[in-house]
Amino acid sequence: MALGYDGKLYILAFDHRGSFQKKMFGIEGDPTDEQTRTISDAKHLIYEGMVKAVEKGGADASTLGVLVDEQFGAKIIPQAKEHGLKTAMPAEKSGQDEFDFQYGDDFGAHIEAFDADFCKVLVRYNPDGDPAMNQRQNERLKRLADWLHDHGRIFLFELLVPATDDQLASVGGDADRYDAELRPELMRRAIADAQDFGIEVDIWKIEGVDERSDAEMLSRQARTGAGREGVVCVLLGRGASDEKVDQWLRAAAPVEGFIGFAIGRSIWWDALKGFLDESIDRDTAAQRIADNYLRFIRVYEEQESAVA
Repeated sequence: MALGYDGKLYILAFDHRGSFQKKMFGIEGDPTDEQTRTISDAKHLIYEGMVKAVEKGGADASTLGVLVDEQFGAKIIPQAKEHGLKTAMPAEKSGQDEFDFQYGDDFGAHIEAFDADFCKVLVRYNPDGDPAMNQRQNERLKRLADWLHDHGRIFLFELLVPATDDQLASVGGDADRYDAELRPELMRRAIADAQDFGIEVDIWKIEGVDERSDAEMLSRQARTGAGREGVVCVLLGRGASDEKVDQWLRAAAPVEGFIGFAIGRSIWWDALKGFLDESIDRDTAAQRIADNYLRFIRVYEEQESAVA
């Protein structure tokens, strides 16, 4: 199958697991059955926001999708398919610094059982990081990429590039300076490392950059090499403020090879918190999620149109 993806893609991401149960509910370790039901209901509320967004319109339904996990959101995937949405599910263990498969050697059976449109992984990879860990991650990622493409499936790769101690020290410990001055080139190198290892990705889900020139650099790298002409990028939200996410969307939207976003906490965190602390009711929370999601689509498409 040809690499890449054809079309726009606006994904509502709520596949968070370890961080979700800990930060939203204060649950450490494995949740009980009752806690699992509570967390799953919260995930379904996020999905109810997506349904409201679909019903409200304002975006081509074929471009809309959900990214949700098997542990807490297994029932959502078939519901999303009934609504005609694109679907994506994660394959990685949650909350790990080093990528590994959630279900070990059974990863393929789980992917086939749910038959989502995209298989997603979250990977923390710094090209100047631990060489042994990078090697292990690349070996596992190549195994997954090869399996996916052998089975006609689309690989969605979420790349995070955490700073090394030396890199952070070089910018005076300033995380914003790291993001602006060092991270874009490190991201490009991380993509190149994966390509050189033979890890073929269809959609790169990447952290936002402030400058359009950096977005252009990353898109070029994603498409470098024979057969990668159709590879595309989407932006993640990283739980940032609306203002920061807007900045990232506006930088990337006009760039050839960027096709949308996969944003999570920036869309639903506050609304879900409000529901859980009973300051707003369920319907209001779902509506706020829908409105936030559609607003980010408008920001992206308005910037895309303005520059076209």
